[in-house]
Amino acid sequence: MTPRQAHAERNAGILSAAERARLARFARAEDRDRFLAAHVALRILLGERLGQRPEHVRIHQAPCAGCGGPHGRPVVPGNPVHFSLAHAGDLFVIALSERAVVGVDVERIPAHVLPGALHPAEEAELALLPAAERPAAFARAWTRKEAVLKARGTGLRTDPTTLLVGTAPTPLPDPAWHLTPIPAPPPYTATRAVLSEGLSGD
Repeated sequence: MTPRQAHAERNAGILSAAERARLARFARAEDRDRFLAAHVALRILLGERLGQRPEHVRIHQAPCAGCGGPHGRPVVPGNPVHFSLAHAGDLFVIALSERAVVGVDVERIPAHVLPGALHPAEEAELALLPAAERPAAFARAWTRKEAVLKARGTGLRTDPTTLLVGTAPTPLPDPAWHLTPIPAPPPYTATRAVLSEGLSGD
């Protein structure tokens, strides 16, 4: 057992009943361990930010921004702090913001590019790159899209091909969202999206 797993197991009691129910549904031990570590860390960070015991932090699902259903982005009632959690493989990333809606995504850079998954302009950008550079460029674009869609609260219920963020190391400018890369160890890439309205004066 790694130190991270041991820490998560010691603190498993801070999870909510709903989180424990989700944890119990994982068939594979490695998936269970990843979920437990990520959600224990999230509760500890939220508790520190809110001045509450981690087990007392209330996390609800906001209404979906697309259909109004009860499956939007996770929130603390009243939005005293916005947050987002993403994981890929053994890596997870958490973003917190007291000023603006935030979304985060992390992905393992794939061996091959999935055709037709990006905006047509982004597909054209990939076609101009050497084949060896396309997977990293694809992953950059994909994490930008997922970060924005998670912050919006729709996730992949919104077609990611309709969102243009660019594949270059610097994302295309967007008046609504501030996109920044998050340092991640190889072979991962990660992006944070913050609603620009909340960053005035930042």
